[in-house]
Amino acid sequence: MTTTLGPIELPDWAWERAEVRQALRARDMGAVFRHVQQYAGASQARIASAAGMTQARVNEIINGRREVSRLDVYERIADGLRMPDDARHLLGLAASREKRSGGAAFDLAAFPEVVRVYAAQNSAAEEIQQQAREATELDVLAVRGLGLIGLSDSLLRACLPREQGGKGLRIRIALLDPDSDALAQRAAEIGESSESLASGVRLAEARLRELADSSEIQVYRYRMLPTWRLVRTDSTMFVSAFDAGWEGHESATYKVMETPHGPLFRGFRRMFDAVIDSAQRTV
Repeated sequence: MTTTLGPIELPDWAWERAEVRQALRARDMGAVFRHVQQYAGASQARIASAAGMTQARVNEIINGRREVSRLDVYERIADGLRMPDDARHLLGLAASREKRSGGAAFDLAAFPEVVRVYAAQNSAAEEIQQQAREATELDVLAVRGLGLIGLSDSLLRACLPREQGGKGLRIRIALLDPDSDALAQRAAEIGESSESLASGVRLAEARLRELADSSEIQVYRYRMLPTWRLVRTDSTMFVSAFDAGWEGHESATYKVMETPHGPLFRGFRRMFDAVIDSAQRTV
């Protein structure tokens, strides 16, 4: 008697890998199957069982001798691999309405750029660090930036080059001007003195100057009331919001990935560039 195995479970982060998303957009099921082998450790036989195919057919697809063209086959594959809704959307399929673990309470397939929502920065810390280690460009929009990059034990500090002639990472950091009215307003919102908040910004600037010999770093002061907290690593952003009721690291953090026609990534990048254009460079 033949035993039918259930769906294959990939870790959430596997569906967020750039190469996996590109394979889905191209409907390159051979590449998708190879990624399933890599990230789930699944054999051809296991993939075949999950997708309702023969092992011979899976082998042909993986080796480029056959392509998938029928919608019902795409649906079987998506179901057999337990594709999250945003992955199904990239493949051109309707949402399954299943929620991802740690995901949002809305349909992510309607927002293909938003690939995950974390409850707070701490939940996204490992993912942010992983992205930063592989990045060639790093943009940070913060208030004082101590928790993100300003101190030795900050979230991003250990991900940066430590020696002269490092990996060529280009860094742009925008911090709130310690002499601005906006800083005084923000300090009042979070119940901190203006002097304390301003000294935190100046400390961050001083510590960031230490990176000038090992990185291409630019630090700026902006003067508007902060709304968004942003970390961009190449084509991925982690975005959270400032409000009178919480600090940026306490806010929900949205992982936003660049897509060909998506407005969110482009909009946030345009906003960051506008902040830089109107800011004063200090480092």
